[in-house]
Amino acid sequence: MKRSHILMLLGIALTAPAVSHAQLAGSTLVAVSVAEMRDITLGWSAKRQILGQAVYNDNNERVGSVDDIIVTGDKAVSYAIVNAGGFLAVAKHDVAVPVSSFKLTDDKLVLPGATKEALKAAPRFEYAH
Repeated sequence: MKRSHILMLLGIALTAPAVSHAQLAGSTLVAVSVAEMRDITLGWSAKRQILGQAVYNDNNERVGSVDDIIVTGDKAVSYAIVNAGGFLAVAKHDVAVPVSSFKLTDDKLVLPGATKEALKAAPRFEYAH
């Protein structure tokens, strides 16, 4: 009987790591760990804090709003798509602006030196099909 108990305990010990990592599907991690969750909750939410937010210039004039963000293949946010057009997408003019150009001032997205006219003069951004 002792040998069967040892084999049973060995079997449980070998399967326990698989059970404790229930968030794994095969060998691919599908969610974050509890330790990583703290870092995530301290980050920015694109939906809550960026998308739809007004963009101002350094004169505190509204020059557009953020309609989208572009994430590159290496998982870096590279561009913000700013709508510099009219109200409710009338005469909509989307422009790709490098995120490095923005500054966060008093909880506002600021694009120093920007004007509505300068953004409207920039090439229109269009999504690849």
